[in-house]
Amino acid sequence: MKYACTPLLLITGLVHGQEPAALSMKGRIDLENVNGRIDHFSADLKGQRLFMAALGNHTVEVLDLQSGKRIHSIPGLAEPQGVYYEPASNRLFVACATDGTTKVFDGNTFQLLETIKLSGNADNIRYDARGRRVIVGYGDGALAFLDPSGKKTGEIELDAHPESFQLEKTGTQVFVNVPDKKEIQVADLAKNSLIGKWHVTSALKNYPMTLDEAHHRLLIGCRAPARMLVIDTETGNQTASVEIVGDTDDMFYDANRSRVYVIGGQGFVDVFEQKDPDHYNRLAQYATAPGARTGLFVPDWGKLFVAVPHRGEQRAQVLVFETK
Repeated sequence: MKYACTPLLLITGLVHGQEPAALSMKGRIDLENVNGRIDHFSADLKGQRLFMAALGNHTVEVLDLQSGKRIHSIPGLAEPQGVYYEPASNRLFVACATDGTTKVFDGNTFQLLETIKLSGNADNIRYDARGRRVIVGYGDGALAFLDPSGKKTGEIELDAHPESFQLEKTGTQVFVNVPDKKEIQVADLAKNSLIGKWHVTSALKNYPMTLDEAHHRLLIGCRAPARMLVIDTETGNQTASVEIVGDTDDMFYDANRSRVYVIGGQGFVDVFEQKDPDHYNRLAQYATAPGARTGLFVPDWGKLFVAVPHRGEQRAQVLVFETK
């Protein structure tokens, strides 16, 4: 993979005088004329592409990782939030906040193939490999099921708007952050029904989450105060609370290295070492840029991508970190 390697000055540095321990900066991909907030990503592993929801720019940006450049922009989207590239059908699903639609595009031509109208605020997207369906969190509280063609086949009702959610690979449960209810809500995908509600009380605004399925631990990123909460998925009990970077909107568990990467709009990426399922030590904290709170960790590539929004003299770009 090639990337533009213009010096990144202060944004590449470690803070607190730490030695490099977990990530190394490999470069950046510039996003000229991309303005406003940037939301979530998806990856095309075979095609070496990234898809980025540029919410405030009303576009989805397509990035080629071989050249390290943007190769296409899909315009006219009503605040895109979630994106998912489905490789088997070569289709790109885009969930939009303002009009509540999920749009389906051809993965090569980017021709619009289907528009699914939901009640509003279509947000995060995940893929249920067992059910071969795309799941979209939306509205005042629901997970919608879409088949690969884009047809809605069902849904699970929740009590309020869902933020990040994670699916078990070996089980049938899906865990959903529902910050307006100060809860994690649990549904069974085999039964298509809600089966549990776990109260989140030690910190609020639980937006991102990641899953350590092997150890039965759910990791929740909260903003008030900035903490990572560790939840036992067998009991629903909180087992740990760790201070993290502020204003997080994406976090990822690296099972191969027993690490957690937390991206925060305060302007840093936190890297934690998992000593055991309930103990975490901060390995390093990398400076990024103000407002850089979303990104994507791709285990197959061993890379963490961080979205930097345009703010004043700060240009929009995607920072590319490599795991060490």
